[in-house]
Amino acid sequence: MREITPVVKQLLILNVIFFAGSHFVPMAEKLFALYYFQNPSFKFWQPLSHMFMHGNLMHIFFNMFALYSFGSTLEHFWGGKKFLFFYLSCGLGAALIHSGVNFYHFQEGINALVGSGENKSEILKILATGQYNLNWEQVLSKTDFENFIGSYATPAVGASGAIYGLLVAFAFMFPNAELMMMFIPVPIKAKYFVPFIVGMDLFSGVTGYSVFGGGIAHFAHIGGALIGFIMMWYWKKNSFNDRRWN
Repeated sequence: MREITPVVKQLLILNVIFFAGSHFVPMAEKLFALYYFQNPSFKFWQPLSHMFMHGNLMHIFFNMFALYSFGSTLEHFWGGKKFLFFYLSCGLGAALIHSGVNFYHFQEGINALVGSGENKSEILKILATGQYNLNWEQVLSKTDFENFIGSYATPAVGASGAIYGLLVAFAFMFPNAELMMMFIPVPIKAKYFVPFIVGMDLFSGVTGYSVFGGGIAHFAHIGGALIGFIMMWYWKKNSFNDRRWN
């Protein structure tokens, strides 16, 4: 097994501290999870802090195992500064894409409600109290209503977006490395494995049918993978000129 590299080790420690602390400090989730920007619980630091928060033991275990498995390899080749920059960029990109999709769903709901005669200011006031009007369920379809309320009220937590960025980077650097998906003990080359799981997230995000279970921010995963792809493509394209990362 590869030795844990310094930055990965520090990230692991930070995640464990945040996870343990959130179970002893009741306000931790409200402070550090990522809320919709119009929600009163939103704070400017949440796009960064949410990636150190996790919902349960399995959530943090799988993310930290992936961070160790792929992150240590990448940091070994890149160095600590480049690795940390990449990791945080993918996590922030995941927050941006996730928030953008939430904005789309929320605005769709608001526009439909306003079109039915509701007052926008009153809608926001009601939502800010943590409640909703039962009449809204008569205006919106079941899916649109769930997306509308969920976008506003459900916070996002986890390092998964940043982890997906690491997966993309690993596939770029080691395309023929063989990986195995949990419960499918068949080795698959990284260049096929990573696009497959990103595609599964895209399918789940678009259709609403979650292959990996409920409560997953699929577009955050896609956002992290997308930023990771863009950064790797740019670095690879400019790897032999004066703009390369030394």
